[in-house]
Amino acid sequence: MKRDNPRPVLVLALLLLGVSACGGTQVSRIDPGTTIDLSGYWNDTDSRLVAEEMIADALATPWRRQFMQRNSGELPTVIFGPVRNRTLEHIAVNTFLRDIERAFVNSGDVQVVADRDERGDIRTERLDQQANASPETRARLQNELGADYILMGEVTSIEDIEGRREIVLYQVDLNLTDLESNLRVWVGQKKLKKYIRRRD
Repeated sequence: MKRDNPRPVLVLALLLLGVSACGGTQVSRIDPGTTIDLSGYWNDTDSRLVAEEMIADALATPWRRQFMQRNSGELPTVIFGPVRNRTLEHIAVNTFLRDIERAFVNSGDVQVVADRDERGDIRTERLDQQANASPETRARLQNELGADYILMGEVTSIEDIEGRREIVLYQVDLNLTDLESNLRVWVGQKKLKKYIRRRD
């Protein structure tokens, strides 16, 4: 019985390993909490600072307690609406919004319902269950929980540039609004100011 010669496969594997080792890219794992500013513009540290500030402020103010007092201890329900980026930069607002959402849910004091984009997928699944899941396990139609409040806001920036020096002020404004009365029950704000000096 003739055996395959493993030598060509071994040579190819070594060749590929050598080529990948000669590449110019080096990757190092670092702690996500580490602050590193490369460009000077909005980055993950800014997103984290915004989330921490907004979470602490939103969960410390009396809107939740007041709602529960008016509604026999029922928890307030929040839906996340649009947070618009009004800057000229690409800012991924969902990174700090998801941190805020997680903190709301994990606090046990605020309920969060799916946002507009997610609801379509959930409704599609619910309709699919009506045709394909057993009657005792399918989710009921028209039984969604309505939100009491909507969280919305915007990110803006002011830039002051002279030569290679630049100051950028970022301002994040978020608010919770009563969906029935349009009454604002919480307004949060976080400012971040950066001095950037460009080298030759």
